[in-house]
Amino acid sequence: PHTWNLGRQDGFIGKAWYCKTFAVPLQSPDLHVKLHFGATFYSARVWLNGIELGKHEGGYTAYSFDVTHQLRANNYLAVEVDNRIDATTIPGLAQRGDPDSWYDWWDYGGIVRDVWLTVSGPVEVNRQQIRAQVKDGQATVNDLIFLENHFSERKQLQLSVTAFGPDGKTAAHESLKVDVAAGLVPIAIATTVRSPELWGIDHPNLYRMTIEVGDRQGHLLDQQSDTFGIRTVEIRDRHLLVNGERVRLTGVARHEDSVSEGLAETTGTMRYDYDDMKSLQVALTRPVHYPQNPFILDYADRHGILLIPEIPVWQFSETQMKNPQVIARAKQQLREMIEESGNHPSIFAWSVCNESATGTPGGIAYFRTLRDYIKKLDPSRYVTYADDKLPKLKRAEDSAANDADFLMMNQYFGSWHGPESELSESLDRVGSMFPNKAVIISEFGLAGIFAKNPEDADPMRVDIIRKQMPEMARRDWIAGAILWCYQDYKSRRTLRSGWDGGFVEHGLVDEYRQRKPSYYVWKELNALAAIDVRWDASTSAAPSRFRVTVTPKSVESLPYYPLHNYRIAWQISDESGNLIKRGEQAFADLEKPQVVTGEIQPVDAKLLKLHVTLLRPENTIATEKSAEWKAGEGMDTAGSSTSKETPTH
Repeated sequence: PHTWNLGRQDGFIGKAWYCKTFAVPLQSPDLHVKLHFGATFYSARVWLNGIELGKHEGGYTAYSFDVTHQLRANNYLAVEVDNRIDATTIPGLAQRGDPDSWYDWWDYGGIVRDVWLTVSGPVEVNRQQIRAQVKDGQATVNDLIFLENHFSERKQLQLSVTAFGPDGKTAAHESLKVDVAAGLVPIAIATTVRSPELWGIDHPNLYRMTIEVGDRQGHLLDQQSDTFGIRTVEIRDRHLLVNGERVRLTGVARHEDSVSEGLAETTGTMRYDYDDMKSLQVALTRPVHYPQNPFILDYADRHGILLIPEIPVWQFSETQMKNPQVIARAKQQLREMIEESGNHPSIFAWSVCNESATGTPGGIAYFRTLRDYIKKLDPSRYVTYADDKLPKLKRAEDSAANDADFLMMNQYFGSWHGPESELSESLDRVGSMFPNKAVIISEFGLAGIFAKNPEDADPMRVDIIRKQMPEMARRDWIAGAILWCYQDYKSRRTLRSGWDGGFVEHGLVDEYRQRKPSYYVWKELNALAAIDVRWDASTSAAPSRFRVTVTPKSVESLPYYPLHNYRIAWQISDESGNLIKRGEQAFADLEKPQVVTGEIQPVDAKLLKLHVTLLRPENTIATEKSAEWKAGEGMDTAGSSTSKETPTH
């Protein structure tokens, strides 16, 4: 991956060329080769050995070309990439505001995701569309397999479908004979998984579906596999339920942007950021305004993070949303995103735009058109969009929100949307105007431009987080809240006066991933449980007993979800760091406050440190706390020694 918008060329907008020579070993004439691009921003034309293969528009989705007939032993590949936009591109000029306004992130031009070749037989598994339905303790897994028959005539084929469970063992198997015409042919097959291991936030169990295609003689022609999950995500009575259990989730958004890589991020950067986000208890994110790198979707699958992917229709005007070119491009990007990403169990909804003119007749028609289009492609998922004008509505019927499966509300009270004191009334207005809709707060936070100087921005952000989190939690119908955002990101707008480019001060960490005070406040408020740690000392000697109380959050809190198979682990060390004792206690269901006690043999120590960790089922840290006893310190009124409690971040 590469972008030219770093260093000397960081502001260049226009065309650039990528050229590469490569050799390919001689192939059997029966084999077919495709050239894949993970993403090129924004538009691209591709030539191989002087022959134009085609073009693609849209900067965040994958595409491919069949190069079987153009490929030689030694090859010359040329790619022209253009990062220019206009009022009809997606992303495009944000004309809900000024006609020439840019969108609010950087225009990283280049081949921003991987490029690779695939080789298949004369019959190819193009892709799978895997969807699972759970009922009565078993799952029906429907697999729509798209076979590409490169022969010029019909072929009799044998199809083998095997689902492997999280333990790697066969969970289901089906086989059938099919008669396939030339070209791309969809074939539907269903398998049954009995007693499935469900995918969930703390138990992200993944299955793998493997397809094998053979001829009548049993010779293997092609093989393909993809992961999927078995789970239910429902919105019922304005509440969000995962596998039948009510959840209220929180998270942070994140731009694909780093100082040294821009949009062309490596897996190391993405993994670092998402590991850090997971330590902040992220269980829900949009994750940002455009389709994501496949690595991020895989990470969400494997770490139990619910996603609402979006196409980059950002602050479009009614004129843009009525434009047939915009609608056609929106459909193309949605189709490419759904076909590429639709098997990920972490995705439970699709979003069609952000902060656009959805309170106009043209905007309502745009949403209905794309909602209906998505429902044909993927009827199993919800459809919505992010709206920043909901409190200003007079009637629900005046907005596309009335047609959304649930509401995503961007609210910036304390900055763009008015005084922070107006938040409560605005939430109640939205709640009463849409009495049957669940709401996810899809953005809130503070941009640094609202502070007099950068030093004042983060304390203001901390104040907004501390005040607004409990305010949102009080509304039973608010199913989640997403902070904008994880890191400061590069943009041409939302900047301080006089800047025409730079990093937007909006994150819990800066562009170099240095943590701000708001990072620790967010982590504290999003802990899934509170831990109280106390030494029990009745004399001036070192204590020999302790008491730990673990109190999980209730459904009245944000975040909340049932905690299954969690463990408390503790260890005691002295002033030299020598381990004195450790232990742990498991909880099948951590539904109410639990007390863990322990004791040690009397020791001659000047300091004892008790460190307590609440561990998730996969052994990562949910929250932790320490308490120290020091010789010579006084006693509190309850008879326990005064101790220093230290939350660790």
